[in-house]
Amino acid sequence: MDQVMNLTLEQEFNLRQFTDQVQQMSREQAQELLTEQHKLMMIRESMYREILKHEWKIGADFAAI
Repeated sequence: MDQVMNLTLEQEFNLRQFTDQVQQMSREQAQELLTEQHKLMMIRESMYREILKHEWKIGADFAAI
């Protein structure tokens, strides 16, 4: 999977910045950040799912179309 999903140079730079930032945090701060990041990933996944449902007209009332 690493071969298929390569990061752009900009993404690698952002990852390095994030890594440096996290290493300076306390354990509690890092745990809070991880929890918030997980929540945001779940929200993004739900948004993608809803967008795909809308675009693919999944679950839509086809009689109304």
